[in-house]
Amino acid sequence: MNLRDIKKDIEYVLSAFVEDCSIVAAVNTKASDDKIGELMEEAIDLYNELRDKVNATIEGSKKAYYNELRKEILVKTDALYEKLSAAVKASVEAKPAAGKKAPAKKAE
Repeated sequence: MNLRDIKKDIEYVLSAFVEDCSIVAAVNTKASDDKIGELMEEAIDLYNELRDKVNATIEGSKKAYYNELRKEILVKTDALYEKLSAAVKASVEAKPAAGKKAPAKKAE
């Protein structure tokens, strides 16, 4: 793998996460827009951090450095997805707002 592929991987993985956040915000009206916005900002900060690491001057084994960077991309993106999942789960489990009734269960 070369440097260009790593840059494309960073772009693809984090843009997919931001897109997933947008979809959650559009589909799940109960999800906190602030929480989703924070996750999107965190993803953008991670993107910038990873791009800086890719463009940094490397001393020693470039192959080992880039392999560790690939692992970091996956681990940190997975952590972001876990936070997104927790935010969605919290919005689903949230009680209805005061004055609104919970939907009635359908009889089978």
